[in-house]
Order: sequence, then C-alpha cells, then structure tokens
Amino acid sequence: MTSRTLLYFPIVHSQSDMGALSESVRKVTLQKLGERVWRQKVNLVKCFWSDVETYLNKLTLSYARTRVYQDGLPICEKELDIIMELAKKGSPNHQILARLVEKGATIMGTESAELLIEEYHLIKKILETGDVKDAMAIEARQKGASDLLLEKRDEFIAARIAQTLQPGETGILFLGMLHNIAGLLPEDIKVLYPMNKPSDKQGNERPLKNTPTLSIPPPSSRG
Repeated sequence: MTSRTLLYFPIVHSQSDMGALSESVRKVTLQKLGERVWRQKVNLVKCFWSDVETYLNKLTLSYARTRVYQDGLPICEKELDIIMELAKKGSPNHQILARLVEKGATIMGTESAELLIEEYHLIKKILETGDVKDAMAIEARQKGASDLLLEKRDEFIAARIAQTLQPGETGILFLGMLHNIAGLLPEDIKVLYPMNKPSDKQGNERPLKNTPTLSIPPPSSRG
C-alpha cells in the first residue's frame, strides 16, 4: 500500500488571522504585555512565517498531488474565498496558502464549522471584557470547556486528513501550537516536521513516536 505523507507545521497566529476579534486581541494583549513586548511579539511572528516560507521553498513537491490543511478553515465550499480575503488583509499564513494554490496545491476545508463557532464564542467572552484581569479570570473558568473543545477539534482534523489525503499524496498542515493530532492519524500517514514539533501546555516539545523531523537546513541567520 502506498503511504501518505503529512508535513506538519505547528504555527503561531498573527493579528490579521483573528478576523473580527483582531482589535480585541490587540487591546487585551497590549494591556497584558505592554507596547514594547507587543511589538517584539509581532516581529517574532513575522520572522516565524518568513522561516516557514523559506522551508517550503526548499521542498520539491508535486503540487498537483499536494493537499493543504489549515487551522481554522471550515469545510464550507468557500475555503478559497476565505484564504484570499485574509491574504489581502495581510495574514502571512494565508499569503503562503495563496502562493501554494498558485503552484497547483489543493486547499482543503479542515475544520468543523460548528466547533469553530463554539470556540469563537468562548474567545469572545474572554475578550469582550476589555480588561486583562477579567479576561484572565474568565479564561481560567472556561479552561475545562476550552480543553475539551481543543480535543474535539483535533479529532475532527485528524479524521478529515485521514479521509481525504490519498495514497501517494502529500499533505501540508498548518496547525496552532496547542494542537497535536499526530497520535490520532492512521499508521500509513507518515508525519514529518520540517521545523518543530507541537508543544505541550508547558511549552515543551511533546515526545512523539515515529514522527521524524525533516532534514532541511535551517534558514540563514539574520544579521
């Protein structure tokens, strides 16, 4: 049986990925971190996505046999419209997706719209207070529900990839750092990590079996 390959990129989100919640995220983060640290965070996110693109440009892929799966992208028949809209708004993640489409890759609706709506409401409750202390208190109260929702999303994403990635094809997965679907995938899907593995909730790389890191030279260091 021909195996399937999944290139798994644990990612960090930029403000432009947050859609309608973007400004609320910025305000709460500024309260929590301050202007200087906020700007450092923004620059780090830019550098991260620059590195992702550098890695992708080093890969030799048959784009006609490449499927791209994206954190937060619902199965809705308007996946490409969503990607192009966010790319125009400056999302580096979605700009990369747009370039992969131009090369011939297929964008896949990846998540359950219902679960994403649940997450939206949980996040909205945290952010709509406008006060960082209140936001942190609400986040703590919702932790159990948030953790359960994350598990449900991971299960859905893994099932979606298992059902749609065909033998001999390559999948590219862009998924937030807190997710971890490797243990939920069928054994015939070979998971590779071009950059890094998902982190646990303490920020440590999770130990995973049979999931090698792709041997690609790191991007050249910046001056």
